[in-house]
Amino acid sequence: MNRPVRVRFAPSPTGFLHVGGLRTALYNYCFARANGGRFVLRIEDTDRTRFVPGAVEDILSSLQWAGIAHDEGPGAGGEYGPYFQSERLDLYREAVEALIRSGHAYPCFCNEDRLHAMREQLKKRGLSTKYDRACLGLSRDEAETRRAAGEAHVIRLRIPDEPFVRIDDLVRGEVEIASEILDDQVLLKSDGFPTYHLANVVDDHAMEITHVIRGEEWLPSAPKHLLLYRFFGWEAPRFAHLPLLLGTDRSKLSKRQAEVAVSDYRRHGFFPEALVNFVAFLGWNPGDEREIFSLAELVREFRIERVNKSGAIFNLEKLHWFNQQYMQRRPAERTIQELRVILADRGWGGIDESYLSGIVELMRERVTFIAEIPERAPWFFVDPTEYEEATVKKRWKKESAALLRGILPALGECEPFEAAAIEATVTRCAETAGVGKADLIHPLRLACTGVGGGPGLYELMAVLGRETCLRRIDRALEILV
Repeated sequence: MNRPVRVRFAPSPTGFLHVGGLRTALYNYCFARANGGRFVLRIEDTDRTRFVPGAVEDILSSLQWAGIAHDEGPGAGGEYGPYFQSERLDLYREAVEALIRSGHAYPCFCNEDRLHAMREQLKKRGLSTKYDRACLGLSRDEAETRRAAGEAHVIRLRIPDEPFVRIDDLVRGEVEIASEILDDQVLLKSDGFPTYHLANVVDDHAMEITHVIRGEEWLPSAPKHLLLYRFFGWEAPRFAHLPLLLGTDRSKLSKRQAEVAVSDYRRHGFFPEALVNFVAFLGWNPGDEREIFSLAELVREFRIERVNKSGAIFNLEKLHWFNQQYMQRRPAERTIQELRVILADRGWGGIDESYLSGIVELMRERVTFIAEIPERAPWFFVDPTEYEEATVKKRWKKESAALLRGILPALGECEPFEAAAIEATVTRCAETAGVGKADLIHPLRLACTGVGGGPGLYELMAVLGRETCLRRIDRALEILV
């Protein structure tokens, strides 16, 4: 195969974009970029009974949020459109008619009652419940007469009488699947809409897709797809079936174990870079100990040969770790911008840029999400109205009030009001009072923040500023004495 690389991500809008779908999109994107190819987005919306309103918009916005840009598809255009399967129905009907003429497909008039009864009988006998080919014996004339009369029917693929179908998979190597276990798959439903099996083959050929990179759940269907390529006389793409995503109990990942929609992680404040980096490692690794990769670095390093066969564990703790790493590395300007939005929702708008910068630098290594900054340290934004009971009991001594009154004038004259000068002032005042520094540090922290923990005292006081610190100490002396 010497054609230019063309890959596709083809989600169905039967729900919001799954993290497994994000991984599939990412691997296709990286493979295309690494090989100078094209990344196509196609919406496979032919299952109208399961269509979820808003799903298409969610797929598009989630991919955009993650930075995975398609070269062709909805919103990007392209010469192989339309990129919604519901707008390509004539292609599928033409393809089905060609298969019927060549004897590789046939009409089936069995209704649901008959199919249900057939399956129940086969099940009782301990046999496979695949279709019994009752309609395969119809003559072509009879079948066409019934079709022309408008009798409800589907079109089925005729599985050939051969031992097995062989798949040369880029991840799994050579896979053989016995033909006897393959059902005569429905290709065209009674409503005129194609099933996935027909539509994706017709579209992949029409869009000149060279590599199909998709989840392992589609591996059992791959023989049917390869047969369709053979029956149409088309060159098949190369296949790569990605490992399943598993929960920590090694069962298939489900909502029972973790949220599975990309939009959920977006809503919870995960950074797109962190989620992309995390899902990249769900089945792939660079071959060394490195873990932090930008999207551009993933493109440079990605090789389909390094995708694993075994299932990948979806570990939420690891995802949180990735988010922490990106929190620490994130440019302060971006964090400040996003923090402003969160603060505005709380009614804390109009805060000085340099003040927010100081907060971000103090807190970035202490939180996993930006939203945790005001949650864990609201005292950066409002004066404390109450004081942590356990800390008061443990840290507020009988001499604490006198020590705070003694340091107030010194803090008022501390120049510059920066961490080093504040520390020197605290040290000097403690020595003058004949106490240890801790005897002054703990009530100072309690007065300034209302709590007993947080960033370094001198650094947080410098960020809060002289006026705020003095005001809060005065208030604590009024309440705690």
